[in-house]
Amino acid sequence: MTLTMRRALLFLDVDGPLIPFGGTGYRQGPAPQGNECDPGGDFPGSNPLLARLDPGHGARLTALGCDLVWATTWMGDANEYVAPRIGLPVLPVVAWSDPAEEDERADEDERAGLHWKTRALVGWAAGRPFLWVDDEITPADRAWVAAHHPAPALLHRVDPRTGLTDRDFAALARWLRDHQ
Repeated sequence: MTLTMRRALLFLDVDGPLIPFGGTGYRQGPAPQGNECDPGGDFPGSNPLLARLDPGHGARLTALGCDLVWATTWMGDANEYVAPRIGLPVLPVVAWSDPAEEDERADEDERAGLHWKTRALVGWAAGRPFLWVDDEITPADRAWVAAHHPAPALLHRVDPRTGLTDRDFAALARWLRDHQ
């Protein structure tokens, strides 16, 4: 097993953790121009919320020493529009299944209060330790992961009004020190 295979995964959501919904968020200087912005004005490149990204988050996430994976509805667009703005390389992306293919399971999960991402992330982790950073994690998700995932996992809920803060980064680093 290689060193990379033993490292924990960090599943990262965009809306909420990286793009906070409260206040005005991070903004320094003029809006991105040229290649940094979708010239056609279509979402997501021209999304005004991209100005809320903190360009320092990429270095802080990388410094955690785990394998970063996008776990967001932005899908591959996170690599095109978010990663360059915060200094991250191209990251793997969790591909979500088509809800129509799993209607019965989705209905069961919804009744149990389980987030629609939970099963997919446990499957993607394939037994590796992982952290999941999202603003929609519930106690039901934590309980389901504890019962169905053999390795350590931290489901870290971020306040969507503020996005990732120093306190969040400290909690992630502490968990990684204890579980890697």
